[in-house]
Amino acid sequence: MVSDMTMRAEFGRRTVLACGAGGLVAAVAAPLLAQDAAAGPWVVELFTSQGCSSCPPADRLLGELARRPEVVALSFHVDYWDYIGWKDPFASSVNTQRQHAYAKALRQRYVYTPEMVFHGLGHDPGRDTAQVSHMMREARDNAAKKKIPTTNPVLTRGGGGLTVTLGQTSLAHPADLWLVTYDAEESTKVTRGENAGSTLKNFNVVRSCEKLASWTGAAGSWPVAADRLQAGRSVALLVQYENCGPMIGAARLAA
Repeated sequence: MVSDMTMRAEFGRRTVLACGAGGLVAAVAAPLLAQDAAAGPWVVELFTSQGCSSCPPADRLLGELARRPEVVALSFHVDYWDYIGWKDPFASSVNTQRQHAYAKALRQRYVYTPEMVFHGLGHDPGRDTAQVSHMMREARDNAAKKKIPTTNPVLTRGGGGLTVTLGQTSLAHPADLWLVTYDAEESTKVTRGENAGSTLKNFNVVRSCEKLASWTGAAGSWPVAADRLQAGRSVALLVQYENCGPMIGAARLAA
């Protein structure tokens, strides 16, 4: 039996295919303008799956975003397309749960792939360059309009682990500190499912995402042991109002 979640996801993906087909070429042909996110860092999360034929253009566009110094771009692979013929090796139920938390926070009627979430403030399929630029400007403007505070986490390596440091910041309500590990690039030959015969490239592929702490805005530091970092992987720290609310700050360290 197909689950209710899967039906909503399928409906969402088909809606995206119907509405977004015209953006496929633009998504990979037109460069993103640097002034689209002049300050930052701005967090862009792509919910994607190697089992979904509409995802590769968004995957490539996330690769462009990942090269920009003012953007923390992360690729979260979800597991609800695994049943249609190809099991995504990077998919996890944790990533799917995060997408559902965003659906609730952003008042979506369903989850879908591909879906880019911009700084916790808005979402879009993420397959059209012009629309992604618009969404990033809109996230910046909404953050200013809503007077969302900003903080600049500092990540310091040492002894194989790292330390997260935050200065005092006035918060309207508690925030979550999310520790993310990721691989900068992965290449996968897909042999079954909707993308059978393709070799897919994915960028900033999330391998773990865990809540490090709750934060009320007081200055502090949090040690992270080496065994939580997965040797050889890059690290990002997301500071976000609880329940997948707006982002407050972010930082990253390359492997």
